[in-house]
Amino acid sequence: MKTYLVDKLQVKIFENRTLMGEDAARDIKNKICELLSQKEQINMIFAAAPSQNDVLKSLVEDTSIEWNRVNAYHMDEYIGLDKNAPQGFGNFLKDHIFGLVPFNSVNYIDISAKDPEAEADRYAKLLKDNPTDIVVMGIGENGHIAFNDPPVADFNDAKLVKPVKLDEICRNQQVNDGCFASIEEVPTHAMTLTVPALVSAPYLFCIVPAPTKANAVYETLNGSIDEHCPASILRRQDNAILYLDADSAKLL
Repeated sequence: MKTYLVDKLQVKIFENRTLMGEDAARDIKNKICELLSQKEQINMIFAAAPSQNDVLKSLVEDTSIEWNRVNAYHMDEYIGLDKNAPQGFGNFLKDHIFGLVPFNSVNYIDISAKDPEAEADRYAKLLKDNPTDIVVMGIGENGHIAFNDPPVADFNDAKLVKPVKLDEICRNQQVNDGCFASIEEVPTHAMTLTVPALVSAPYLFCIVPAPTKANAVYETLNGSIDEHCPASILRRQDNAILYLDADSAKLL
């Protein structure tokens, strides 16, 4: 493992994604335990994407975590998919962690909501009433965090959750990840937690494997800190860690 700082952001680079996921899970478990020694319950937000498979697998396998004292949330959801669609982010997380460990509560964005603005407001109130302690996240091929693509990302967004239009790079990523057979199948809009909603959490763990993320990782760490690469805001956070494998770090 190699580790170094870029501004405030701690970067860890591993030989492969299995080691990356295991180390991230250990760090997350330790932070969960630390916070639960200070209060009765904590609130966590999880990203839903194949890039998270390794860390989620390691977290599920760790039977020492007191999940019954953790409230779970997710950070984005498609608009217009069937409620049972496997590509739905709530359904992905149910299959990979939400349905596999005994959380105190699991709080889903409603993929079947007929009024996305109203659903965004409902979920925003949940987050406001239950401040986030830990975010487990990734970075998209265009540098997005959650579904804050460069055209819609706003570091000073007044909202916590909002409907957004997805850009073409983001939609193509869903095909590259094997989630959809073609871009025509990928929804054009989604609901997302905003950048302020994510970085307001005191602890951020960002897990980013695979060669398709190499350009976004390079720009996150070496580009300007602004909305052209939304993930660049991680360099301003006091307790953020970026986990990379050899593939995603190949341009560094």
